[in-house]
Amino acid sequence: MTTLSDVTARSFDPSAMPTVTMIGGGQLARMTHQASIALGQRLRVLAQQPDDPAAQVTPDVVFGSHDDLSALREAARGSHALTFDHEHVPTEHLEVLVAEGVNVAPPPRALIFAQDKLAMRRKLSSLGLPVPAFVEVDAVSDAVAFGDEHGWPFVLKAVRGGYDGRGVWMPADAAEATELVSDQLAHGVQLLAESKVSLKRELSAMVARSPFGQAATWPVVETVQRNGQCAVVIAPAQDLDEDLGARAETMALELAAGLGVVGVMAVELFETHDGELLVNELAMRPHNSGHWGMDGARTGQFEQHLRAVLDYPLGDTSPLAPVTVMSNILGAAEAPEMSMDERLHHLFARMPDAKVHLYGKGERPDRKIGHINILGDDVVVVREKAERAAHWMSTAVWTDGWDPHGE
Repeated sequence: MTTLSDVTARSFDPSAMPTVTMIGGGQLARMTHQASIALGQRLRVLAQQPDDPAAQVTPDVVFGSHDDLSALREAARGSHALTFDHEHVPTEHLEVLVAEGVNVAPPPRALIFAQDKLAMRRKLSSLGLPVPAFVEVDAVSDAVAFGDEHGWPFVLKAVRGGYDGRGVWMPADAAEATELVSDQLAHGVQLLAESKVSLKRELSAMVARSPFGQAATWPVVETVQRNGQCAVVIAPAQDLDEDLGARAETMALELAAGLGVVGVMAVELFETHDGELLVNELAMRPHNSGHWGMDGARTGQFEQHLRAVLDYPLGDTSPLAPVTVMSNILGAAEAPEMSMDERLHHLFARMPDAKVHLYGKGERPDRKIGHINILGDDVVVVREKAERAAHWMSTAVWTDGWDPHGE
């Protein structure tokens, strides 16, 4: 029987630059493709539709579902590493690919902790890392008992699949919890409950790790959430206690090594009012909290991810400015009449220092369609500019009333 490793071995050309396969054709794959061009590499993507962000720009596309083992095999054929735009690939499929000789990075034994929030919580607890109080919810009584013990409201989460506020609820009392849990369990959704943390702010510690074991960190950043979705990233996090920042980076590095992560990983953290850190989520792929580094660091997360999965020496992550602020461009409640191209024209006329990254996505409410990075010295000024620019690109309205056609 011919295995994928046989095919890979026959198709390998030692004189050629590597091909990396990324599962998923979203904006993360699109921006990874941009980084691969500079490195002389080829990024192949497994996309679902021709208009997926990455499928629009890379010439090497396999169309199919991440749930389909045959599509995964086709995408992996001849590539030097297989990695991810999202965490939703069934690990049982990835185990098959590993057995057939595919270099899956991160490996499925690590990826499971980014896919399954309950497995992640249990693993982190076993490692002695600080996490919110939690419990698996198999019945309404589990949720009600948790709320009575840990306080209302608490955070109810889908164990798999939730992101950007989806799959997350905050029942205020037993009646609301009963309705939510009954409905989700009836639809086959596995649930867990977590205590609601009184937090000062949310942080993210981004790291990269290679198979060789080399690791690198970026400065810890602050993430600003709105409606459960990342809106703004401030790099580095301002007024962060030096010891707390070092603890966050060390925790992320030790986690990456302990879980066997290959590639970049974001560790989303809660900073409490008493100066403690709690681990919220893990993402074993490029992450929204790392977009600032495309323009604000010597080596951004997309290039670093490629270096890591191919076991290259990792790049310098030093910031290029005292502060970089990233602001997401989100689809407006109603798409403006002004075209995106005209909005971009006016933005550059007013803010020539704005670094804009558009994803090739259609506009719909709250959809991430791009982001803007602004570098500078004064965090207040830089943040105001970044948020104003992103709002303009979303709505074609300047928050300060500036008229692009005026004198």
